[in-house]
Amino acid sequence: MIFIVESGSTKSDWVLVNAHEKRRYFTTMGFNPFFHSSVFISDEIRKNDAIHGLADEVNEIYFYGAGCSSPAKNDVILVGLSTVFKNAKIHVDHDLVACAYATYQGKNCISCIIGTGSNSCYFDGKTVSDVIPALGYVLGDEGSGSYFGKKLLAAYLYGHLTVELSADFEQTFGLNKEQILDKVYKESNANVFIASFMPFVAKHKAHPFFQQMIEEGFYEFMRVHVGCYPDFTSVDVHFVGSLAAIFEDSLMKAAKHLSIHVASIIQKPVDGLVDYHLNYLLDKKYENA
Repeated sequence: MIFIVESGSTKSDWVLVNAHEKRRYFTTMGFNPFFHSSVFISDEIRKNDAIHGLADEVNEIYFYGAGCSSPAKNDVILVGLSTVFKNAKIHVDHDLVACAYATYQGKNCISCIIGTGSNSCYFDGKTVSDVIPALGYVLGDEGSGSYFGKKLLAAYLYGHLTVELSADFEQTFGLNKEQILDKVYKESNANVFIASFMPFVAKHKAHPFFQQMIEEGFYEFMRVHVGCYPDFTSVDVHFVGSLAAIFEDSLMKAAKHLSIHVASIIQKPVDGLVDYHLNYLLDKKYENA
């Protein structure tokens, strides 16, 4: 049996595929080697009885994750997984590769991630390439949950929200300035904390303040991360991630301004990722596994 895993910074989707290509779905927290150690990863997986109970039966794992951008970072994930899945051959790669695989439709394309973080790549069916580096939530991640979460928190703390929005924010979260700053600057997983305010933005997405914020953020993402490819107006551009789906109208407006053809918006790419493996990558030997 094979596990195919797509992991963002917030959540990981696990799909178990057996010899008959039947799928079983599982969910864990997201694992990012910039924030999590190998020991932490293995400990968290063991807490999931459903996944841990299958560990001895799994013979291969394809893990695609946020932060898996170098051999050293990939090894953090590899060691964490191999401690639990002792019989499995494990492959670790970047979440951009998963994005490219999940959206591939047989022709050159640009694939974009817009979730807790953001990124883009170009895929010609063989090679996944990226032009602009991912700078993370402090310096980059334009148009992402952490990007908009920072905008919201700053607007609230600066007193730039309307009275009604401020009151709803306080009633919803019950956080004061000191608590917010402690979570951002002193505690771990600050990017996930900052992005966790996106349901509030979604709740008020029709408000002019948030409409403008979202459209400008998506425009900036596309200007930096899509406009960097020479043929960005002539190839299909795909978007994956929860925010791309929730704020589809704003995303389409931003794309139109830059003459970008949006070919698909996929909230959860894991099924497309599994399809790609079954159609292009997995050897027929697994039919008898």
